[in-house]
Amino acid sequence: MPETANPMAPWLQRQCQQTQGHRGHALLLAGPSGLGQYDLALALARAWLCEQPREEGACGQCPSCHAIDVRTHADLCVLMPETVALDLGWPLDEGAQKEIDDKKRKPSKFIRVEAARQAIAFAQMSHSRGRGKVVLVFPTDRMNIESANTLLKTLEEPVGDVRFVLATEAAHQLLPTIRSRCQTHLMQWPDPDEAVPWLVQQLQQRGARTDVDAAQVRILLRACGGRPADVLTLAAQGLRADVWDRLPAAIVQGDWSAMSDWPLARQLDVLQKLCHDLQATGAGGAPRYFEPAALPTHAHPQRLSAWARELMQASRTVEHPFQAGLLQEAWAARARQVLSRYTRNS
Repeated sequence: MPETANPMAPWLQRQCQQTQGHRGHALLLAGPSGLGQYDLALALARAWLCEQPREEGACGQCPSCHAIDVRTHADLCVLMPETVALDLGWPLDEGAQKEIDDKKRKPSKFIRVEAARQAIAFAQMSHSRGRGKVVLVFPTDRMNIESANTLLKTLEEPVGDVRFVLATEAAHQLLPTIRSRCQTHLMQWPDPDEAVPWLVQQLQQRGARTDVDAAQVRILLRACGGRPADVLTLAAQGLRADVWDRLPAAIVQGDWSAMSDWPLARQLDVLQKLCHDLQATGAGGAPRYFEPAALPTHAHPQRLSAWARELMQASRTVEHPFQAGLLQEAWAARARQVLSRYTRNS
């Protein structure tokens, strides 16, 4: 049974205060991954349904807040892919859960049209607690055309006292008709000086790292491109700051030992970040993910451009069940080729 959520990050708390007075019927939270779209969407749903709301958001003590904590609130509909719902502790529809339990199919990675139809039916029913109804959609970009069109009419002309909060990490993938029916809130990037102390506290409380300090967290925040939620995920998976600093030199030498047990998608992410930083420094800019001193000092611009295109192509199929060892060997060989010393005529 889910427990009451930990206190929100201060930058998310500010955004909750800014947006909970939103008067429209549909709010779209948009921005890159790792900025807390789901946390903010749930906080808004809690505040809108709370029986004793405060300026900073939900009270956290009333029956409504408790019902959301235990995933049983009658006036909240959460529309998610089944995989995401299971990860976040939200119950599935009885029929869908039975099909999955009976091994008739796997949990869907996309928002199914059947679930969208159930959300529409929910929106058309009267509320139970007197604070209206809320439909939370996350990640909104996981709706296919059919499920998006199913939601469209109700999103345009909601029946009764219902609000929608949609959250996405890829707003460009949404149908223009979905975006046009929502007011958009762009997620704010936290300042590192504010994010680092909060992350240290979170990691210590969660037991992911008991020996973590601010300097290490600052490196991990850089590794995640400034995305705090990604820091919590990677730290929980065991990524250490000293390992991150050594990765570029290890990749140049063909040493894959630090990454060999990582999921393929995470290995590919490291290569893409390394390629990005080398292209940035080659153009006279600053690296985003690695310290400048950790980067190779030689990389042919044309090789980097070709490598970036290859890595982007690989990202489209990285979730397929390839043989990990063979793919690692191919990636390692290509990285050494790209990052080897060169002459201008090579």
